[in-house]
Amino acid sequence: MQKAKGKVVSVNESLVGARIIEGAVMNGEVAYIIIEDGTRLKSEVIDVKPGKIAYLQVFEDTSWMKVGDLLEFSGLPLSVKLGPGILSSVTDGLQNPLYELAKKEWFLERGLIVEPLDTVVTWHFTPSVAIGAIVTGGSILGYVPEKMFQHKIFVPFSVQGNYTVERIAPEGDYTIEEDIAMIQDASGISMSLKMAFDWPVKKPMPFYERSVPIESMPTGIRILDALFPIAYGGTACNPGPFGAGKTVLQHSLARHSQADIVIIAACGERAGEAVEVFKDFPKLIDPRTGNSLMDRTFIVGNTSSMPVAAREASVYLATTIGEYYRKQGLNVLILADSTSRWAQALRETSGRKEEIPGPEAFPMYISTLISAFYDRAGVDILADGNTGSLSIIGTVSPAGGNFDEPVTQATLLSTGAFWGLSRALSDARKYPAIDRIDSNSKYPSLLTKEEVSFLLELLREGKSIAANIILMGEKGITDETYIQYQKAELVDAVFLQQNSFHDVDGVTSPNRLRLMFDVLKAIIDAPIAIKGKEGIRSHFNLIRQTYIDWNIMRVDAIEFEQQKSKLLNLLKRKKHATENI
Repeated sequence: MQKAKGKVVSVNESLVGARIIEGAVMNGEVAYIIIEDGTRLKSEVIDVKPGKIAYLQVFEDTSWMKVGDLLEFSGLPLSVKLGPGILSSVTDGLQNPLYELAKKEWFLERGLIVEPLDTVVTWHFTPSVAIGAIVTGGSILGYVPEKMFQHKIFVPFSVQGNYTVERIAPEGDYTIEEDIAMIQDASGISMSLKMAFDWPVKKPMPFYERSVPIESMPTGIRILDALFPIAYGGTACNPGPFGAGKTVLQHSLARHSQADIVIIAACGERAGEAVEVFKDFPKLIDPRTGNSLMDRTFIVGNTSSMPVAAREASVYLATTIGEYYRKQGLNVLILADSTSRWAQALRETSGRKEEIPGPEAFPMYISTLISAFYDRAGVDILADGNTGSLSIIGTVSPAGGNFDEPVTQATLLSTGAFWGLSRALSDARKYPAIDRIDSNSKYPSLLTKEEVSFLLELLREGKSIAANIILMGEKGITDETYIQYQKAELVDAVFLQQNSFHDVDGVTSPNRLRLMFDVLKAIIDAPIAIKGKEGIRSHFNLIRQTYIDWNIMRVDAIEFEQQKSKLLNLLKRKKHATENI
C-alpha cells in the first residue's frame, strides 16, 4: 500500500498543519514529520479539513520545524505492542522504554525510537491448541511464564471469523519475533502469528461478557474499605488541592491494594514526583509475594516537562495495556495521575485549533472524552470461564481545590466513587485527608450497609456539634451532646486515620478491619455515666490512646489480645480515673 505524503504549512507549538499532496489520510493515523537534519518526529492526525488540510499533534519538541518540511503518513493508527515482557518496564507515552532510551542518550534526543518489547529475550512457550483446531480473535494459542503469572498468548483480537490452525510451534523457547502459529481461513488465506501483536490505543478492547462491578477490592486503607470502597472493575475520582496527599494515597494503593497488576500512568504530573516513583518502586517489596513490587507493575512516565501532546497518549497506552491484562484473567488497577494535566493538554490543543471553547476554555467535548476513558473499566467474564477486571482511579488537581471546575465535575459524573481530599484535614495532618462527609461510593463496603450508615450518621452529627461548640463553646451544649461529639472524634482518630509509615497500622486486612469495627461499635454503644466536660474528655482521651496503641500491634502478638481486653475494660468505668487498668 502506497503511503500518503504531505507538507507542513503551519507550526503552532505542538499543533502542525499539513497539506496532503499525495494519497488520503484518516483521523488517528500516525505520521512522521521529517525535519531538516533527517530526524523523523512522530505525530498523530487529530483532524482532517476540506481542501486536503490535516492537523497533527506532535509528540516531540517542534523547535526548528518549518513550513515546507515533508510528512510521511503511516496508514496505521497510534498503537501499542502487546505481548510478554510488559511487566516491570517503564515507558513514555509512546511505549518507548525509558531505561533503554537513557542508555542511548543521557539527554533524550528528538526522534529516538526503541522497540517497546525486548526482541532478543526468549520465552518458554507451551501450546494449548492442536493442528486442526478452530480459533478466532482472542482464542488462546498457549502460555509463557511472565513473573508470577502465566501469560496467555492470544490470536490477535482484530482477527475476525473462524480460522483453522495449520501449524503450532512445539513447546520450547522463542522470541516475540518468531512465528509460533499459522492459521487459515475458509477461503484458504493463511496468516502467521507471533507472540506479540499491535492494538490501537484509542479503540476499546471488546468485552466477551461484561459484568457489573459488585465485589469490593480491599485497599488496606480503612476509610476506603469501610466507607468509600472501590470494586473490582470500578472507577474512582480522587480530587484535591496541591499538597493534600493525592500522590501518597496512590502510592499506598499501588503497594497494598488487592490487585494482581498495577499500572501507574503519570500523565503530566510534576517531574519530581514521577522521579520519586522511578527511584522508589524498584526498591519496594511486594507484601503479597515478598518479591519486588515492580514484578506486577507497569509505569508510564510522561511528566509535565515532556511534550503536552504525549499526555493523551500516555492515558490511552496505560488503559490499553490494562485491558490486555484483564483479558489474561487478572485484576488490574490503573492509577492515573493526574487527569487534570491531560485535560489541560486537550485545552491547549483545542485553543490552537481555534475551536469554540467550553467552560474555563476546556473543549466542549471534554466530558465525552473523560466518560469514554472511565467506561473502559469493568469486569469481563472470559470465554474460559475466568474473570478479569480493570479498575481505574484518577486523580484530579483542580486549581485552588475548586471541585466545581469542569474536569472534576465531568469526572464525578463518570466514576462510581468520589474521594474528595480536604485542605483542612491535610493541614491538620490527618491521613488520609479524605473528606468524611462529602465523599461517597456506590460500591459495596467490607462492612454492612447498616454499619456504614451508622458511622456516617455519627460523623455528620459530630461535625454539626463541632460547629455549635465553635459558636457557643463547650458550656453551650449538654454532657450528652458532648459525649456524642467525643464518640465521633474517636471514630475519626482511631479508625479513619492511619499511620502510613507504620508497618502494621499502614495497611489493614479485611479481617482486622472487621475486628476493629466490632470493638469500636462496642465503645460507641456503651453507656457513659461520667459527668462534666473535663471528665468526659479525659475518659475518651484515655480510650483513644489505648486504641491507637492497639492499632500498631500485630494480630499474632501476645500483647494484641491483652490490649483489646484493656480497651474493653475501660467501658466499665463509672467515672474517669487515672490509674492503670
